[in-house]
Amino acid sequence: MPLLRPRFLLPMFAAFTGVAHAHLEETAVYGRQVNLVGEAVSASEGLVSQQELALRPLLRVGEIIESVPGMIATQHSGTGKANQYFLRGFNLDHGTDFATRYDDMPVNMRSHGHGQGYTDLNFIIPELVEQLAYRKGAYYADVGDFSGAGAAFISSADRFERGTLSATVGEDDYYRLLAMDSMALGAGDFLYAVEGTRYRGPWSDISEDLDKLNLVLKQSWENSAGRWQLTLMGYDNSWNSADQIPQRAVDSGLIDELGSIDTDAGGESSRYSLSLGWASGGWDAHAYAIRYRLKLWSNFTYFLDDPLNGDEFEQADARWIYGGQTQYRWHNHVGTVRLDNRAGFETRYDDISDVGLYHTVARQRVGTVRRDAIDEISAALFAESIQHWTDKFRTVIGLRYDHYDFEVDDRAGINASGVDLSDNSGSADDGLVSPKFSAIYQLSEQWEGYLSAGRGFHSNDARGTTARIDPGSGDAIDPVDPLVRSRGEEIGLRWFLGDRINASLALWRLELDSELLYIGDAGTTEATRPSERHGVELTAY
Repeated sequence: MPLLRPRFLLPMFAAFTGVAHAHLEETAVYGRQVNLVGEAVSASEGLVSQQELALRPLLRVGEIIESVPGMIATQHSGTGKANQYFLRGFNLDHGTDFATRYDDMPVNMRSHGHGQGYTDLNFIIPELVEQLAYRKGAYYADVGDFSGAGAAFISSADRFERGTLSATVGEDDYYRLLAMDSMALGAGDFLYAVEGTRYRGPWSDISEDLDKLNLVLKQSWENSAGRWQLTLMGYDNSWNSADQIPQRAVDSGLIDELGSIDTDAGGESSRYSLSLGWASGGWDAHAYAIRYRLKLWSNFTYFLDDPLNGDEFEQADARWIYGGQTQYRWHNHVGTVRLDNRAGFETRYDDISDVGLYHTVARQRVGTVRRDAIDEISAALFAESIQHWTDKFRTVIGLRYDHYDFEVDDRAGINASGVDLSDNSGSADDGLVSPKFSAIYQLSEQWEGYLSAGRGFHSNDARGTTARIDPGSGDAIDPVDPLVRSRGEEIGLRWFLGDRINASLALWRLELDSELLYIGDAGTTEATRPSERHGVELTAY
């Protein structure tokens, strides 16, 4: 459908109420006229097309996710680091409670060297994105880990109407080259895309020296067995980071406002994947293998703890991820009630050979705070049924069961603080059931109302599930809960009036149980109280 300008302005607002304060923000959102009346499970889901994304000036790749109404993606510690995300009044850190998938591959990283649920989108070429489907809330049976606040499903194109060759030159030595095209090959289409980006940055005493390369090769074809997609992706990046600086250093003239205290901050990251998708009749299946690495150098306190060598540290992560999911859809009747059903299975195995925290000087390791190898395996079953009681009233009942196994092997032994961490090795497991429910009434061809509720969760860092010794102090600590609950409810309304307006209104509430975060620079865990937010959200197109 064509892009349309709004005939009149409608604001989008969200009111967040905490224990001791209230927060109000106003945002205008514009988008493609997609009619989800009769299709959606809640008022808080929608679709974003490539045409919409093409209209957005993107400073960072992570801003793709800001096409989700109300989502904020900020950046710190350099262009190559994952964004920090905010939605519905919650600080989601780097993705702890927002699940993201790209072509049915998970993006969130479990038991990550920097943060739980780490969501780095820099491997994506924006021009390749065909559609982004978003869902806010925990009302959907087919998504599990990290989905407490919501989820986004990003899908790429299979072919192009015409190829693209573009070169971009900007200030501060910004250079980007993109080449992509598709062609008929055999019984299907072959697509390729190559992107290279270099950037010096505006900093006075360092060069950001961003050097990023992305490659995508994709073959799609059909035969008697169904439709297939085979995709190879490669991403490699390195960068320097100016990071945060103290105001007093600028005021004293030690550095200027674009200067740095520690010029060694930055990182290196890579992601390579091979994925296969298949669809036939009611069946849909996907499998993937991902090779991922990260080295991230930071210095938050400069010379506070070590006046001689400084407080610089490295967070490292190296892993293979294997997994897949399959689901089957079918329809039947029970009396006069039509049922649209689906059931599926999902599994994921993170083979983490090295995840660690190290003291460093000029990016050279001088001491180990913690170093581990982790095997983390999960499996899930889910089912969902839509009951069409009348032409206007339907209900959606969903159920999901997730089971996790954690195996942690300490490889640090006695660390730089003289603490023996061997007792932090061990195993743990956990499982939980997540029910989902929605009741939907279609008031007319243009109006639809929703009542939705559900439970979601995110997994905790595997190291916390077996930890018994604090790596910094050597004190005894208790293991954390492996899986953390979330609960959400909302009442919503959707209005679609053809070429004039597409709007949704949601009165929502979201509660996240107490979560334990792995604090990288201290090597300890920190507990936070359960958090609850509620508000009103109006999205207008």
